[in-house]
Amino acid sequence: MFGKEGILERKLSELLNCFTNPLSKQEVEKIKEAYALASELHKDEELANGKPFILHNLNIAITAMKEIGLGPTSAICSLLHGEQTKSEKLIEEIRSKFGDQVAEIVEGFNRISELRTERLSYQSDSFRKLYLSIVNDIRVILIKLAHRLNDIRYIDLRGEEASLFVEEIKHIYSPIAHRLGLYKVRTELEERVMKYEDLDLYNSINQKIKDTRSKREVFIKEFIRPVERELMAQGIEYDIKWRTKSVPSIYNKMRKQNLDFEQVYDLFAIRIILETKPKKEQEVCWKVYSIVTNIYDPNPKRLRDWITIPKASGYESLHTTVMGDNKKWVEVQIRTKRMDEVAEKGQAAHWQYKGVMSKKDPEDWLTQVRDILQNPDQIEFDFTYRSQDKSKKQSIFVFTPKGDLKQLKPGCTILDFAYEIHTDVGSKCRGARVNNRVVPIRYELQNGDKVDIMTAKNQKPKLDWLAFVHTEKARTNIRKQLKEEKYREAEIGKDILARKLKNWKIKSTEDLINMLIKHYKLETGVDLYYLIAEEKIELADIKKRLIEFVEEDSSKKKPEIQEIKAPVVKEEEEQTDILYIGENLKNVNYRLAKCCSPIRGDKVFGFVTTTGGITIHRKRCPNAKSLMARYPYRVMAIKWISGTEKTHTVANLRISGRDELGVVSAITSTITNDLRVNMRAINFQKKGKHFEGRISVMVKDLDHLDQLIAKLNQVKGVEKIVRVK
Repeated sequence: MFGKEGILERKLSELLNCFTNPLSKQEVEKIKEAYALASELHKDEELANGKPFILHNLNIAITAMKEIGLGPTSAICSLLHGEQTKSEKLIEEIRSKFGDQVAEIVEGFNRISELRTERLSYQSDSFRKLYLSIVNDIRVILIKLAHRLNDIRYIDLRGEEASLFVEEIKHIYSPIAHRLGLYKVRTELEERVMKYEDLDLYNSINQKIKDTRSKREVFIKEFIRPVERELMAQGIEYDIKWRTKSVPSIYNKMRKQNLDFEQVYDLFAIRIILETKPKKEQEVCWKVYSIVTNIYDPNPKRLRDWITIPKASGYESLHTTVMGDNKKWVEVQIRTKRMDEVAEKGQAAHWQYKGVMSKKDPEDWLTQVRDILQNPDQIEFDFTYRSQDKSKKQSIFVFTPKGDLKQLKPGCTILDFAYEIHTDVGSKCRGARVNNRVVPIRYELQNGDKVDIMTAKNQKPKLDWLAFVHTEKARTNIRKQLKEEKYREAEIGKDILARKLKNWKIKSTEDLINMLIKHYKLETGVDLYYLIAEEKIELADIKKRLIEFVEEDSSKKKPEIQEIKAPVVKEEEEQTDILYIGENLKNVNYRLAKCCSPIRGDKVFGFVTTTGGITIHRKRCPNAKSLMARYPYRVMAIKWISGTEKTHTVANLRISGRDELGVVSAITSTITNDLRVNMRAINFQKKGKHFEGRISVMVKDLDHLDQLIAKLNQVKGVEKIVRVK
């Protein structure tokens, strides 16, 4: 027992002495208090090797301080984190003793520890974003990194659980260490992962590295001798180191370039570290570069200037590859002492040089860390940049029961999530179980929620759903389904009206239906039939209005349909005879002019051809003025017969507007889905930032065409629609 206490005391002492800056008396007391509370929580627990469990937390705290560069607050959190801190009562105790910041970090650690990572290898980038958005303090991520580093050092990795554990390290924590410039941490993680995945391969490459070490040492001594002479001759203070690259790094090069071990020329790198004043760093580095390349021939394609533009992680160095003796390529890294320390210790070392780490809570460094993790592909490393931490407002991440990850906008509801899974799931959604708790479809999702959608066969989309969904996918599908439902109901309403008209002995005509549409101030027949099916229009009221209309109509004298026997020679304004045309009209030989493609409802005139037939032209036809002026005696008045024919005529439209993403798809969807109009031809061309298209559609009449044009004008990006030949 004494032995265990001794180990723990030594570890606690190591923790208290591993800080870069001396701790205040109050900070020491708080760390000891956190250690006492953690010891009490884990007093009955042991590690697999029989040692006290609290030793694990002490090791994590030391790793977080020494290898990542965190401060006293993180040390307290490292000691207190874990399963035992999930109860609200204990969190409140931590809050009262150590403050809101510590409680928030411990809670954040618990949240990310509960996330499911079964499908991590397929969604690693999404998980990285999730980890960053789900916590309020970036130290949660860094303590988790220290935790995973200790796990892989001391835990016996076996079985399926170990496989998931290794995948998590490989796809989340190793890239995070790399982006933060924690290269020692990253290398250790990569090596331990490789040992787990293929120990034989690791040992094989490692053995080859050992076998060739003596030859490399001889070669390196010969290589650096002339460089050292020249550096001393020019009075430059320097230190030269060399290191063999890690086994995973060498293996990746072998795999990517399809090389054998013996063919990898840059197994090692020589590092020239310079002592110089901060203002002269770049100047001296380039001077040394000139010395090296004067002695050895450089490969210009292998020059890497990370001094002028540092890496996103803050890494600064000048890399070149030169041809040594025996025609062997050698990588040479040139940097100052400050640059070398940042390269070895990552962001913490950079901020120590900036003087930030002398503060009790290095908030500026933590802000920079979050910025790097959120923007891994940024090129410049701007020391003055301060992240505004907007990521929490950009996305939330939610899990399906199987562990799949869905990325949504903040404010999204259960219904948005349901439509994200599948349209049918969304349309039948009646609620969900979120973290095993039943919630309604309006429930607003939170980061990390696990959602199991509940459906019902009789559930249908409702108009009020549009008021609380946030994603365009949900809105589009709801509108589409409501429209389809409206059409289905309208068919029922149409049948109801047809049966009633038959009972009332009233013949259904297009004029009669148009009268009802106008009377009830509706836009289309679909609206009329839908309201009948929904019983929102009284059938008795329809009957009353129809009887009035029929009586009014029968009191008027109807014109007779005449057969053309000879050309009419009177000018249009003087004509009293009118030719009525329409489908199924017998004994009248007429056709529609191709030059203007008239449709039912257009203002038209007839032109008697030399064969005795009649061609129907629009009054706005480009040929109309010439025909009327040259052959007034062959022009005759034409009027369409109102009827119930279901025939369609071709109408041609020219559409132009801004070339926005999805505009053509939206246009065709409006034509075919919204109005169920058939297209005969379609052609779109891009003209700079604009587009121009021609569409041929089959329409019933002019009202039908006007309705289509009105709908198309509402499409985002459409600026002008013109009916053409």
